[in-house]
Amino acid sequence: MITLMDLISAGEGYKIEFKESLGKIDKEMTAFANASGGRILLGIRDDGTVSGFDDTNTNRSRIQTIARNCEPPIEIELEPLDDILVVNVKEGDNKPYSCGGRFYIRQGPNSQRMNREEIFALAVYDGTIKYESQINPNFTYPEDFDVRKFGQYLEVARISRPEESGPLLKTLGVCNEEMKFNNAGILFFAKDPYKFTKTSKIVCALFGHSRSEILDRKNFDEGVVGNILEAINYVKRHTDVRFVIESAEREEIPDYPEKAYREAIVNAVIHRDYFDTTGDVVVEVHTKSVRVTNPGGLVKGLTEENFGFVSRPRNNIMTDLMLRTTYVEKLGTGIYRMRKACREAGNPLPKFSFDRYNFVIEFGKREEVDGGVTPEVTPEVTPEVTPEVTPKLITLLQTCQEPHSRAEIQEVMDLSDEEHLRKTYILTAINAGWLSMTIPDKPRSSKQKYVTTEKGKEISKTTSKEDNES
Repeated sequence: MITLMDLISAGEGYKIEFKESLGKIDKEMTAFANASGGRILLGIRDDGTVSGFDDTNTNRSRIQTIARNCEPPIEIELEPLDDILVVNVKEGDNKPYSCGGRFYIRQGPNSQRMNREEIFALAVYDGTIKYESQINPNFTYPEDFDVRKFGQYLEVARISRPEESGPLLKTLGVCNEEMKFNNAGILFFAKDPYKFTKTSKIVCALFGHSRSEILDRKNFDEGVVGNILEAINYVKRHTDVRFVIESAEREEIPDYPEKAYREAIVNAVIHRDYFDTTGDVVVEVHTKSVRVTNPGGLVKGLTEENFGFVSRPRNNIMTDLMLRTTYVEKLGTGIYRMRKACREAGNPLPKFSFDRYNFVIEFGKREEVDGGVTPEVTPEVTPEVTPEVTPKLITLLQTCQEPHSRAEIQEVMDLSDEEHLRKTYILTAINAGWLSMTIPDKPRSSKQKYVTTEKGKEISKTTSKEDNES
């Protein structure tokens, strides 16, 4: 049990204040409540000698009244100890606290008055002031409102488009009754988000073998939903796909599970600190990893110990908007889903790192696995099968004497089912070595085309000759 001498011998400090009387005790209460809490020792002189305190019901009532009159009221506990009274002040849950219209905070052994910037920073850090809910007076509806982005959101949220947008926008919480938009609404639906908020962008970058070797960089400012889509597609474009061949079937296996990095990108966008203008959400593609970083560390209430088990959103409006979409399955399960996706794909578990200012998620590249997983290569070096040469396959090979896209092939072959074309004909011809891709290292490229190989040309000629002779 702590004794009076223990407290006195420690001296005044960040969490201990000596006071001989009740004079200006409200200043010390607010300073401790705005910091990490502390003890006020009533009946101790500044030099550490004991003067004693008259612990009466009247004095206790005065102390409680002083605490209640702070704005907001401060929670305290009174504890008699020998000849003094200890006022235990808890760290506040609703910072910043003030007394007499003034704000104080504990700095070392002193209680210092805060200036406007310090008060604002404390309110932001504590979550009392939220960037997303602030009305932006510079935004004008409907002039600055992007109908296309709103429609894109309704599509991913599976919400029917209303005849009038106003009532739904109010229900979604992005504007008030006068159609004045808050920052959340601007981030989602402004034509030019950066015009109104300097934290609207997402940056994607491709690196070589070192951080100094930047091969590509893109800045996206397409609204929240658009930015997420662009970032997901950026990772897809700049990471490899491996495959397993079983007969004419090919299973595509990406180096990183999309479910995992998609979750990380969504997490970064909706949980970033939008007050922090020193950085953007950044998605980095490295040779052996993908990193997603957002400004803003753990939200108040989250610690290293409860991280991954407790969920506390920084931006409630944005979180609610995303919960309505297909991108977020359930609040508070993102960390679990990222780990699950990596585990099921055979990737290393994601690494999480954070401080007060940044949050980073890093995904390790899927390594080659013995038993059939090989890098995506040209079809000539993959295991070959000798399928039956059907008239449709001959049509395919003849069509692709010059490079053709899948859509062009589908039209020529008069097939309505694109997946049937891909699996039954294109993959069959590729695996047999009769057809090749013009962009073999990016099989899902939108510019992908297919061309008949020399071997395929021979098959086509031989079959045509046999048909003519018969």
